[in-house]
Amino acid sequence: MSGTANTSATPQYAKMKKDESFLGKLGGTLVRKKKSKEVSDLHEEGKNAINAPMLPTGTEIHPEDTLMEENAERIMVDPTSRENLKFKDLLKVLIDWINSELEEDRIIVKDLEEDCYDGQVLQKLFELSGRKLNVAEVTQSEIGQKQKLQTVLEAVNVLLRPHGWTIEWSVDSIHSKNLVAIVYLLVALAMHFQAPIRLPEHVSVQVVVIKKRDGILRTALVTKELTSTTEMMMGRFERDAFDTLLDHAPDKLNVVKTSLITFVNKHLNKLNLEVTELESQFADGVYLILLMGLLEDYFVPLYNFFLTPENFEQKVHNVAFAFELMQDGGLKKPKARPEDVVNLNLKSTLRVLYNLFTNYKNSD
Repeated sequence: MSGTANTSATPQYAKMKKDESFLGKLGGTLVRKKKSKEVSDLHEEGKNAINAPMLPTGTEIHPEDTLMEENAERIMVDPTSRENLKFKDLLKVLIDWINSELEEDRIIVKDLEEDCYDGQVLQKLFELSGRKLNVAEVTQSEIGQKQKLQTVLEAVNVLLRPHGWTIEWSVDSIHSKNLVAIVYLLVALAMHFQAPIRLPEHVSVQVVVIKKRDGILRTALVTKELTSTTEMMMGRFERDAFDTLLDHAPDKLNVVKTSLITFVNKHLNKLNLEVTELESQFADGVYLILLMGLLEDYFVPLYNFFLTPENFEQKVHNVAFAFELMQDGGLKKPKARPEDVVNLNLKSTLRVLYNLFTNYKNSD
């Protein structure tokens, strides 16, 4: 019996040994794979630490951002800056301005990065200058888009460079959807065309600058100032007669103001209204609206404006509405911004009233 038992136990024991041997090998393989993965992860972590030193916390570098040629540079807005309220406000103001200007072209911009990179929107904005560009309206290929951008940006730079703007944009930066470069360009165009908007002042963002040197990605956090003060930005453009008048002939300024007061009172007196201070009495837009009705001989319904505006927004609404009435009367869009008139900016108010004076001085 013992012999039989021994004979039957031998195959079972051999099977157990075989199983143990198999599990041992499997376990060894799993351990080696785990260690191999840990080594690989450690190597990758070390490579990232070397290739991206000083990377700001919270900033993600996507795989496509690392596929850069030697000496190439890429700029990304830091995530924290993207949430900055003034920066978001700046983007909204620029988008609203573009959509207002290009309404007749049936162009609607929702995202500056996605809608401006191919050159079509920038072409239409440049053509606000009255000059047309001989480029394709829509281009699908990357080569075609870059060729169009090259033509558009060359024309834009010729337009802006004489006024002291530093060229902070390029074909590559715009086409790669560099938001900072796009905003720089749009701010310069808005200022050049004296857009009737109020850009938020002192807007700065932090950007991550990625450069590839000697095969290694190097990063740095840099602050970019996108806007300064409106006065400083507008100062880059040609000064007009009112600037010269205010700076060099203040004595003649009173003569001009007296002439304009006489002109507006000639018409406002019909409603038993009288102006003595130009900058303050036109600041809420009410007199401007009533004056346009008198000059064009129509009644302006009271529901179209605020007869007794109570806050800044209502005053801006009134002045903007008065500007619309001027354009309906065949006048060009005023170069002044409604916000400047509301803020008692004398030069802006003088420009608006002088425009009316030159067009209606012979009206009864």
